[in-house]
Amino acid sequence: MEQLAHNVLLGERRSIARAISVVEDRRPGYQVLLSALYRHTGRARRVGITGASGTGKSTLVTHLAQAYRVRGDRVGIIGVDPSSPYTGGALLGDRIRMRDLAGDPGIFIRSMATRGARGGLAQATSDAVQILDAAGYEVILIETVGAGQDEVEVARTAHTTLVIEAPGLGDDIQAIKAGLIEVADVLVVNKADLQGADQAVYVLQDMLALAQVPWMPPICKTVALDGTGIDDLVAAIAAHQTYLRTGPGERRERARVRRQIEGLVQEALLAQFLEELPPGLFDDIVSRVAVRDLAPHEALAELGL
Repeated sequence: MEQLAHNVLLGERRSIARAISVVEDRRPGYQVLLSALYRHTGRARRVGITGASGTGKSTLVTHLAQAYRVRGDRVGIIGVDPSSPYTGGALLGDRIRMRDLAGDPGIFIRSMATRGARGGLAQATSDAVQILDAAGYEVILIETVGAGQDEVEVARTAHTTLVIEAPGLGDDIQAIKAGLIEVADVLVVNKADLQGADQAVYVLQDMLALAQVPWMPPICKTVALDGTGIDDLVAAIAAHQTYLRTGPGERRERARVRRQIEGLVQEALLAQFLEELPPGLFDDIVSRVAVRDLAPHEALAELGL
């Protein structure tokens, strides 16, 4: 693992891919790998991209990556895809849509499976971000699975969160739902060439008028298919990251680290608890609950909790 970490720090693409697989699968020694890389992290700018399916997130990510490459930044992209019901792997939809980026040595794309994780992000996503950070990628774009309004976990991983809306997808109702709007650092109305784009902007402006927040999210209009508005979006992201450096960034980072440690504690305690149970007890209880011989809450008592 020490040699693999060394190769990651050198930016070797195959080693980066292997390291992400190691942490995603929780293979033996993955903690050693992450520990070796941790002190080399903290330099990348993490940008989360979330929103409902059909808003054009992947196409927008493609143009964002190209814009950052023009500026000389190396870009890492993590696309969190739905899990395969058969293998547990990612369906690779993001890689298909981002084929225009193929062949650029300054861009690294990795699809990851949600594997049932709530909030639109895989559990190992933050570990993958850490690996790309240590490997020297200056900008890391994290695109969520696009499952709906509960995809707010990305805000706990990214420095700047983009929430993508699009006309014709129930704009009024989508905007009223608080989950995504409340985590937005930048609001994006994509497909702005379609009818209803201005109305979508007005709805978002009305919602923001009710908000009392230290940072008022700007609203950017883009057309991801041809790159319209991408430069303005990059500028809005930069403005938010400048704002974070005035003080809020440190508080956010401490909160992110706290949640990360809490998640690791939960993962470790669950693994320890299951390991200490008598062989077959947990599977037996699962079977009894499945056939309605035992209620889920009664199962806790059977497990000694």
